[in-house]
Amino acid sequence: MTELTGHSLIAGRTVAGTGAPIHAIAPATGEQLEPGYSQIDVDQLREATAAAEEAFASFSTLDPETHASFLDSVADEIEAVRDEIIDRATRETGLPVARLTGEVARTSGQLRMFAGVVRTGLFRGARVDPAQPERTPLPRLDIRQRKVPLGPVAVFGASNFPLAFSTAGGDTASALAAGCPVVFKAHSSHPGTSEIVAGAITRAVAKYELHPGVFSAIYGPGRTVGQALVTDPAIQAVGFTGSRSGGISLVQAAQGRPVPIPVYAEMSSVNPVFIFPGALEGDLAALASGYVTSATGSSGQLCTQPGTVFVPAGEKGDAFVAAVVEQINASIGQTMLSPSIAGAWREGAATRDENADVLARGSEGEGPNAPGPVIHDASLERFVSNAVLHEEIFGAASLIVRYDDVSELPAAAARLEGQLTATLQMADSDIDAVRELLPVIERKAGRILANGWPTGVEVGHAMVHGGPFPATSDVRSTSVGSLAIERFLRPVAYQNLPEALLPEPLKDANPWGVPRLVDGQF
Repeated sequence: MTELTGHSLIAGRTVAGTGAPIHAIAPATGEQLEPGYSQIDVDQLREATAAAEEAFASFSTLDPETHASFLDSVADEIEAVRDEIIDRATRETGLPVARLTGEVARTSGQLRMFAGVVRTGLFRGARVDPAQPERTPLPRLDIRQRKVPLGPVAVFGASNFPLAFSTAGGDTASALAAGCPVVFKAHSSHPGTSEIVAGAITRAVAKYELHPGVFSAIYGPGRTVGQALVTDPAIQAVGFTGSRSGGISLVQAAQGRPVPIPVYAEMSSVNPVFIFPGALEGDLAALASGYVTSATGSSGQLCTQPGTVFVPAGEKGDAFVAAVVEQINASIGQTMLSPSIAGAWREGAATRDENADVLARGSEGEGPNAPGPVIHDASLERFVSNAVLHEEIFGAASLIVRYDDVSELPAAAARLEGQLTATLQMADSDIDAVRELLPVIERKAGRILANGWPTGVEVGHAMVHGGPFPATSDVRSTSVGSLAIERFLRPVAYQNLPEALLPEPLKDANPWGVPRLVDGQF
């Protein structure tokens, strides 16, 4: 059984902070959980970033099998303490055991996926343009290219995913897979969960005799330690999942450095759903149930929660809305992740009460942080003209927007901000109307779904979990799936280097056996 220390883990060492301790609060009861976690100061932070910089040279040049086996070992270590993780995370977040069990599996699954990415070697981007000394009018020089890791990466834990987007989550896993040491800043809402997982990573680092600076987990105030982490010269990129204000502050800090660095921040999305008339010819109760389940699952605390749903006016649309109202009115609030998140939800819902009509409201759940789900509605005209109705409410709240004709949807969609997802509920009879909308939402969203619901993000090779601002701070990236590794790499070309100096993926013998584009051909 892991004995929680209440301290940071810096390059394999337990380090007591100099600042006042923070405590997790059990959101289901309001109970203060022990131990308190001491917060490090900026000087102690420098120990973690310096160790990460020291680790970079050896870690970034690991052979593929050692590198991949290390990632597999992190997954093994996490699975070995799964029950401890779930027990602590349940108390710190109020999330049910089933949800956390799945999240542990997703966390270890991501690590194993990236181990496979490392073994295949495609991410190295190896390209070889052999010399053509006889080419006229000018010879061609030998030019070879590969992608190299950026350097140490700062990762900030997410509040709503204490595992899959936290200590060993997607940002950490993809950075480690790229060959970048990680300095992880734990979220204050689930510090114990973070310590248990950090211990698992540290054991894997030690098992493979890697430099201990490959991974550190720290606790500290965001306004001082968090900002100092982003502006530390050793840090070369940042991964963040959280609020819009938090993400923007990190982007501004990173851009204000003497040498700016990329920040990959996932921030805000209302994930619009467009219900076309043909979709209302089917089972309306099932359609309504899918919507309500997606909007209220995990108390709505998912970044892909359907926050805005466009519904046709008319009898069929009215029947769909009536089915939604019935289900929401019968719903009971689930415990939210923390008192502060529940408080922000109540403020957001109250503001929307003033700007839209309340359609349905569920009952409060047990405990102090379980507000009842709420659905509002507004006309399309009202929605388009009121910027408040475009704002995300993080939690079980959603807005139904009624439209008169499908021809109105492209213009309305063009007014939306950037989104993680856009969903099309449609039938074959809607193909022509959807075709008109599709080019608009392609410019607005990172993932487009047909006849599904946006919650539930598959971890695979084709997934995109990103989108235009403010969904993310960098529209070119994804934080889920194997493509996430690209965020922490950059291309380097080698011109006329002797074979003895070429990196392994570019040598003529290709000793690592990586896929290569040679003279434009795989």
